[in-house]
Amino acid sequence: MLATLLEFMPLVMFAAVCGVLMLGYPVALSLAGTALIFAGIGYALIQMGVPVPFETRYLGAMPNRLYGIMTNQTLLAVPLFVLMGVLLEKSRIAETLLDAMSLAFGALRGGLGIAVVLVGMLLAASTGIVGATVVTMGLLSLPTMLKRGYAPSLATGSICATGTLGQIIPPSIALVLLGDVLNNAYQQAQLSMGVWSPRTLSVGDLFIGALVPGLLLVGAYILYLVITAWVKPEAAPPANRDSLMKELGHTGSLWPLLLKGLVPPVLLIVAVLGSILGGFATPTEASAVGAFGAFLLALVNRRLNLPVLREVVQSTAQVTSMVFLILIGAALFSLVFRAFGGEELVTELFEALPGGVVGATLVVMVVIFLLGFILDFIEITFVVVPIVGPVLLAMGVDPIWLGIMIAVNLQTSFLTPPFGFALFYLRGVTPASVPTSAIYRGVIPFIAMQLCMLLALALMPGLATWLPSIM
Repeated sequence: MLATLLEFMPLVMFAAVCGVLMLGYPVALSLAGTALIFAGIGYALIQMGVPVPFETRYLGAMPNRLYGIMTNQTLLAVPLFVLMGVLLEKSRIAETLLDAMSLAFGALRGGLGIAVVLVGMLLAASTGIVGATVVTMGLLSLPTMLKRGYAPSLATGSICATGTLGQIIPPSIALVLLGDVLNNAYQQAQLSMGVWSPRTLSVGDLFIGALVPGLLLVGAYILYLVITAWVKPEAAPPANRDSLMKELGHTGSLWPLLLKGLVPPVLLIVAVLGSILGGFATPTEASAVGAFGAFLLALVNRRLNLPVLREVVQSTAQVTSMVFLILIGAALFSLVFRAFGGEELVTELFEALPGGVVGATLVVMVVIFLLGFILDFIEITFVVVPIVGPVLLAMGVDPIWLGIMIAVNLQTSFLTPPFGFALFYLRGVTPASVPTSAIYRGVIPFIAMQLCMLLALALMPGLATWLPSIM
């Protein structure tokens, strides 16, 4: 009994950290604390003469891991992209953008929904954080959509689905973190196969690979809204442009508002992505361009003052500190997991699965989908991907395709009732008159679209790998 338990100690450790997280303890402390407790158990058993498969030499690598995290140039993009998104939100540039798009499309059937999708796409690309996008869009657009007669399920469903685009639309923080972790896993997999000059995977590769799937999802959302508006006109009625302008507090011509609200954020996103796609800048350098551009936009729009700047800096510092603290905890967890032979155990389990690499990939996708109910993308990226990534990549899985599949998978998980994070975020800012069941009904069509995207990626990997191969 004891021998069997010790053999599967890595799985026990993984189950333990999931249980601690479900109890509500902070993620970073849960990861580090669980790792230290199991490391202590392993060391104590060795001192007692119990034949436990625990190699203490892995713990000696922790200082180098910490130094590597703090000096990682790729991760420098995280605070800069966060700063860019928070600046656009706190300086009310996102609000102006939504007003402009609502006035541009509001007179059409389903026009407000289309405006929400397009603005949410740009906001998701700016922040890359699901909670921030869903809450912002919920506060800004949901009251207007409900007042204009939109079905509560359609309004809430479109906002939730649009908010999760932050997982896949570049330049996404999720893709930055996922790219760095997958790059380490890719090199580890190649070294395990005897490739001593391993190829690398850049965050820019994931950005380029995510473009086609991300834009296809946006197009599918818009097509669904258009079809719904024509089949059920009462669910997405057109709005009177004059009354909408009066309600939003704008007077005069529409074009100045469009130019002011739409052009600067679009140019900012184009500058960030264009510098990466054109090979002029790395994602880290492009994040600096984005942060500086957002700062200039806030100044030009006269929306930046000392209180706003203080709030922006504090929010950026909090999010960045959270990310790096989780990364440190995950690094310790990963080392202890490997010290117990977890890497070899996962390899053996995957090789024993029927279906080979297809069966292993399917199991990983199902596990990640279920974990998305209880863990955020940061924890899954830092904890799960380092465990399963090297094994799958050593089995021949394309790293870009794997990264995009994980991103779309998590996007779907965050949207699925009853535990999807996006649902909880929107519920917190939704009026009590809108029942939770309406939110659940509203997201079902969008979940179906995302599952279709996952299936399309599985059957046609070129959707993710073709564009990076020709850039």
